[in-house]
Amino acid sequence: MPTIVQFMHLSIEIALLVSAFFLLVLSSVLLVECVAALLPLTFKISSNQRIKTVVLIPAHNEEAVINSTLTRLKSTSLPHEKIVVIADNCTDATAEIARQARVTVIERQDSERRGKGYALDYGLKFIASDPPEVVVFVDADCLVQKNALALLTQNTITTGRPVQAAYLMAKPNQPTPKDSISAFAFKVKNLVRSRGMVRMGFPCLLAGTGMAFPWSVIRSIDLANSEIVEDMKLGLDLTIAGYPPIFCPDARVNGSLPQNSQAAKSQRTRWEHGHLQTLIAYVPKLIVAGTRQKRFDLFFSALDLCIPPLSLFVAMWFGLMCTSLVFAFTMSIWTPVALVATAGIFILTAILIAWSNFARSDLPLLELFAVPFYILWKIPLYFKFLIQPQKTWIRTERDSTNASEL
Repeated sequence: MPTIVQFMHLSIEIALLVSAFFLLVLSSVLLVECVAALLPLTFKISSNQRIKTVVLIPAHNEEAVINSTLTRLKSTSLPHEKIVVIADNCTDATAEIARQARVTVIERQDSERRGKGYALDYGLKFIASDPPEVVVFVDADCLVQKNALALLTQNTITTGRPVQAAYLMAKPNQPTPKDSISAFAFKVKNLVRSRGMVRMGFPCLLAGTGMAFPWSVIRSIDLANSEIVEDMKLGLDLTIAGYPPIFCPDARVNGSLPQNSQAAKSQRTRWEHGHLQTLIAYVPKLIVAGTRQKRFDLFFSALDLCIPPLSLFVAMWFGLMCTSLVFAFTMSIWTPVALVATAGIFILTAILIAWSNFARSDLPLLELFAVPFYILWKIPLYFKFLIQPQKTWIRTERDSTNASEL
């Protein structure tokens, strides 16, 4: 009969093998996405087509940035494109500044139902009496680049699907190596991996701003919620419903990382906790829907969603490698070490591919050595998720510098 020691040995070996194999699968997915991102990506669009479009801008106390956002947006929009600002629970001059910019402004006051999802739902109801062909969502602190609206709306009409622009973060005026790594991680997620997913024919995640939808599609989804990453939830709901979002890398929307360290921490906490909560909630839904609908793209989306934020992914790899080495030397369990080492090579290769092809000019190679310090900065955010996960939407405080400097 097997002894307790033998049973424990077998249990540890199985646990390490399963963990190492799962890490290897996720690292393989990451590498495949980064390699696929190198392949050319083109869309067939109808040029010079007049598409009735409404741009919805939810704004909560955005007086510091709303004028810059609207000035840039108006310079890129056409007469058949209407801009509507939703001044949501504002206690500042956001609505007044937006009206001075000669755009449509609607105000919403509801202390109980707070969050971007409720604001967007309010805006959609406002335009329902005279619905457009395409609705575009843009955050109040983002700058829409030239031709982005045209590319988004034309691709939406051509494909009949939601379209996501490349939403990237600029470094603050006085960046630290931590800011550079953060902007790079953001680019890997929102540009490189999204480009790879769509190049392989799979849906991308929605990024929260620079999103275009056919009117019939966006009205089929309930947006009235207070999710802290409502964009990610929306994209997954649309994918399951049969309207998988596609990515348009040539349409660019830029934001800026906060200069203030506390604001940066608050922003990252919301993003990271929201990602992890969505991962837990939606991976089972995607697998069940994929089985029922016999859709391989839903299974791959589940795998893609399982990849945690890059810093957590590297930290998980390091922790599992250390654990595997301990048991390898004490119990001669070497197979997990080989699997984890292979996963590490895949992760490193994926990061180098993304850096060399998409971020070389933004991130000097020497600053990559700051990655361990960046991970250490992020670890408390993940421990907080285990103890007290953030579940309510909290607006990130804006820097005093004008958004026009982006």
